[in-house]
Amino acid sequence: MSGKIWFITGASRGFGRIWAEGALARGDKVVATARSLESLSDLAEQYGDAVLPLALDVTKREQIEAVIPKAHTHFGRLDVVINNAGYPLLGAVEEATEAEVRAEFETNFFGPLAVIQTVLPLLRRQGAGHILGVSSVAGIHTGPLSSFYSASKFAFEALHEGLSKEVAGFGINVTLIEPGAYATDFGRGSSLKLAAGLDAYAGIRAQLYAYAAGVELGDPQATLPAVLKIIDADHPPLRVFLGTEGMHVARAAFAERLALWEAWETTSNAAQGLSRKRVFDPALG
Repeated sequence: MSGKIWFITGASRGFGRIWAEGALARGDKVVATARSLESLSDLAEQYGDAVLPLALDVTKREQIEAVIPKAHTHFGRLDVVINNAGYPLLGAVEEATEAEVRAEFETNFFGPLAVIQTVLPLLRRQGAGHILGVSSVAGIHTGPLSSFYSASKFAFEALHEGLSKEVAGFGINVTLIEPGAYATDFGRGSSLKLAAGLDAYAGIRAQLYAYAAGVELGDPQATLPAVLKIIDADHPPLRVFLGTEGMHVARAAFAERLALWEAWETTSNAAQGLSRKRVFDPALG
């Protein structure tokens, strides 16, 4: 089904740009947002009135609360809302400053949260809508030097999982898109933030960089048919990987977790003590 209205954050490049162009090419309309309007000018020139370019920094809630109603009024509705803006902060836990970590969470978690909270009343009144959050394979498993990025995506995943259970009765679908490594500029240049390195972690950094150099990157253009299929599905999934990396990582990570929990199950059960019923009073907590 085409004729949908999309709202995309981070639409100037990478997945956001590819999906915006794909939506427009099939006849949908797109509210394309980015921090710089200039980065969206060619999109507007090519597709004219089918695209509404708007400046939006997702770390500024006042902008979000102004832009989303404007977008909804302009096209009359919003069918697809994609939280795509985000970036990785690379560094050991000891290396990054609190300011660096807070800045990443502002973009990767609190920005998307503000978008969701602002758009939900509109979608509820419509009785329909699809919220898609661009997470990552790093949202289910983490490794050295990626703790902060993974932490933001773990929180992002929990947010959407809980949200999906809250809004299903309003006709609103929620999907977490979990890409593996792709040949975009996400992991380099201005999209990548590096914490100041300590000599103690030089060896780990060298190992990680050597591993990353050998990773086969997916073709970002190949993600478009998958995203369109998800959006057009009558019953879209809560979670879906993009690329071949995700299932391999998930199988290994969850097998390891289950094995560890099971190994300590006797200790865990003993910690239950004598069970008793609890009467929950929201006023008391």
